Amino acid sequence: MVDQGSGADIMYPNLFKGLKLKLEDLTAYDLLLISFEGKAVIPKGQIWLPMQSGPVVVNVDFIVVDAYSPYIAIVARTWLHALSAVSSTLHVKVKFPFGEQIEEIVGSQFAARQCITAAVIHQNEQESSASAGGSS
Repeated sequence: MVDQGSGADIMYPNLFKGLKLKLEDLTAYDLLLISFEGKAVIPKGQIWLPMQSGPVVVNVDFIVVDAYSPYIAIVARTWLHALSAVSSTLHVKVKFPFGEQIEEIVGSQFAARQCITAAVIHQNEQESSASAGGSS
């Protein structure tokens, strides 16, 4: 997911595990983050990784969290600025200059809808659990 309003690049557990990273690979990150659900999240740490964006490799400083998300990562303004990119959430696209051309990264509107649906279902489950006296 591209979040134009965020200054933090976030990595979620599925990507962290998929890249076979270990907690020892992380450096300390001492600030709390606020999740989309409005809850405080304590980061596990941060890691600087190269990220292939079309023909360009950009180093991204990911903050690693152990929290639910339908996304595997969120890239933010720092990534967009490094690419000199413009993103459109409506069109699920990012465009950026590369040499004499304009490169384009196209996402999937279907996948974006699935992520939103998963997030809503998860939030409803959390609210139902909390109102039934369970903890989340």
